[in-house]
Amino acid sequence: MKTLTPREIMEELNRYIVGQEKAKKAVSIALRNRWRRQMIPKELRDEVAPKNIIMIGPTGVGKTEIARRLAKLANAPFLKVEATKFTEVGYVGRDVESMIRDLTELAVNMVKKEEQEKVIEKAKQMAEERILDLLLPLKKSDNPEDYSSRVATRDKIKQKFLSGQLNDRFVEIDVPERTIPVVEIFAGQGLEEFDAQLRDLFSNILPKKTKKRRMKVKEAYEYLIQEESKKLVDMDKVIREAIERVEQSGIIFIDEIDKIASRDKTYGPDVSREGVQRDILPIVEGTTVTTKYGMVRTDHILFIAAGAFHMSKPSDLIPELQGRFPIRVNLDPLTKDDFFRILTEPENALIKQYKELLKTEEVELDFEKDAIYEIAEIAQKINEMTENIGARRLYTVMEKLLEDISFYAPEMRGQKVVITKAYVREKLSEYLEKEDLSRYIL
Repeated sequence: MKTLTPREIMEELNRYIVGQEKAKKAVSIALRNRWRRQMIPKELRDEVAPKNIIMIGPTGVGKTEIARRLAKLANAPFLKVEATKFTEVGYVGRDVESMIRDLTELAVNMVKKEEQEKVIEKAKQMAEERILDLLLPLKKSDNPEDYSSRVATRDKIKQKFLSGQLNDRFVEIDVPERTIPVVEIFAGQGLEEFDAQLRDLFSNILPKKTKKRRMKVKEAYEYLIQEESKKLVDMDKVIREAIERVEQSGIIFIDEIDKIASRDKTYGPDVSREGVQRDILPIVEGTTVTTKYGMVRTDHILFIAAGAFHMSKPSDLIPELQGRFPIRVNLDPLTKDDFFRILTEPENALIKQYKELLKTEEVELDFEKDAIYEIAEIAQKINEMTENIGARRLYTVMEKLLEDISFYAPEMRGQKVVITKAYVREKLSEYLEKEDLSRYIL
């Protein structure tokens, strides 16, 4: 992260996201500020609050994609949550603190995986020895000659094992037996983790039982590498580092935040909406949440909120919550030219995806430039005629366009298929003419 300047962050985002320069610029600065904060004197560091962002724009213009790519760049724990999943305390729904618990769980798994990769070579050596013990146990012997011949035989077996000659031989290994009783807890608000915690408790109390499992040498070797790497990892260190990572560089993306904005009513569902905002407020402001790994402070987690704000506006959020999202970014609706660029430019462009998918069937797919323009124009028209779902419309249009080719692809091996403007019109024009039908089909 230290090496990426805001300009470099923006260039990375440009590889996957078309347009939306203002939003990309805002998140690039926010990400660089995480690193800047780590560099300033310690006494001032805790005073620097993260500059949380609200992204405002219609569905399908890239809000989620920007946040997702940002987290990958930062190599930070990242969690996407829907604001509508949370409800006010006392109602049925998820507890808002669960987002911090989920983020901590993700961070623990992330750090654990990194630590396992560091010790993988040692784990391989230990797994190798365990496999050799299964194939030929090295017993102590009073006769030195007998012992040395056994060592020599074992070395020969080791060479065969390393060259893969023993991969299909079967061995029996001890694997843990799951003896945890099936316990289901139907708990109310705030107790949703009780089920998992109870299972953990039982697994720690009950004696660990093992059972013999027969598997091929290759599978056993992979299994034992995982087992040995887990033993070599210091879980206390992993948890400490994971909590540190959550507290200092965690990112939470709260989608659909406009759905919990109140609209000047004091009864009905809006009461619950405001309650959710008041529950989210302390987490964004900075509080301490209890997780199964310990206490996690949320003061420096970066929150990125997003919403279409069709029926409401950011000023409908409670003032305290508005104040915690100082940066507002408006995302632009996508045009026909944007659609063309989305189909062709990004590294994960839809045209590239479909070409690779059909290449697996040995079918070469080629798109003429006019055809791509026509796809972009049709997607734009359908968005205008029905609900505007932004770039997501391209998925439905492309799927409908290539439906027959995808269906018959296994019978078309070795063929080259060229998608022309005429073919696009033939396949999709009927949906433009019948507006009612397009509502249901596309």
